[in-house]
Amino acid sequence: MSLSVSSASAVDLRVEPVDEVLGRVERSLQVRLDGGSVVRKRRSVGARTDRDTWVRIERRLLGRIGGQGWNGTEQAAVLKGVAQPVWYAGLSWREAERPVMWRADETGLLPGEPVKPGGVLVADPHVPDAWWEGLNASLDALAAQHTARVATPDTVPVTQGHVTEVIRSTFPEASDTAVERWVPAHADVNWANVTGPQFCLFDWEDWGMAPRGLDSASLWAQSLGVPEVASRVRAERRADLESRDGMVMMLFACSKIAGPYAHPEDPRLEPARREAARLMDVLQTR
Repeated sequence: MSLSVSSASAVDLRVEPVDEVLGRVERSLQVRLDGGSVVRKRRSVGARTDRDTWVRIERRLLGRIGGQGWNGTEQAAVLKGVAQPVWYAGLSWREAERPVMWRADETGLLPGEPVKPGGVLVADPHVPDAWWEGLNASLDALAAQHTARVATPDTVPVTQGHVTEVIRSTFPEASDTAVERWVPAHADVNWANVTGPQFCLFDWEDWGMAPRGLDSASLWAQSLGVPEVASRVRAERRADLESRDGMVMMLFACSKIAGPYAHPEDPRLEPARREAARLMDVLQTR
């Protein structure tokens, strides 16, 4: 079968044929993938196996991998105190004629379903108090550890220059975007990457060092369409989000929502703009 996903340009795996890729993974990992469980996303495909594990497969251009590689899920297996699926095995290969890499990771099954599998959060998910305790314990434990990895949300390394560029591209009046403290972060904490009612954080391919508060600010920003949930995130992650770096990260997250590709009907849009104005005022005095 000739796959159109062999193109070196960006593709959407939700619509491209991936049968050949799935077959290669089955042969290499010696598993059978359950076709009825396949979940297709823009740059990844996942499925349950016949040994009650999960396999996630991602396609990435070589230029989006960099010197640290892209075995984030494997490297996250050494983290202590973080609720995440157990990692079992990994596989990667390069396409013969294109600058494209594929990677498959086999992990344990999630303890529940994603809180919000896709789209924007528009209603309170009503996760229990124990869920918030799990979130806090995991993010605090993660930030206390050490890594040489650099976080790459959306496959872009987080640097001071990138933070400043993203914020000022949306809010050019932002005067001081300097970050003081960098800690390990998941770098893609959102309602689609956490399970409920039992907390578990998955999709670790982009974790690494990032400004303090990135993960807390990301979940807060993704909750802005539901004010009571955004307020709960701020209360639970107060230590991060009331720090100066945390506020810079909140502004960074707002910039992504209110940037040039903002959707006028996004329920997070106006709250993000209001919060950005407040944050810029506060940061001027810090």
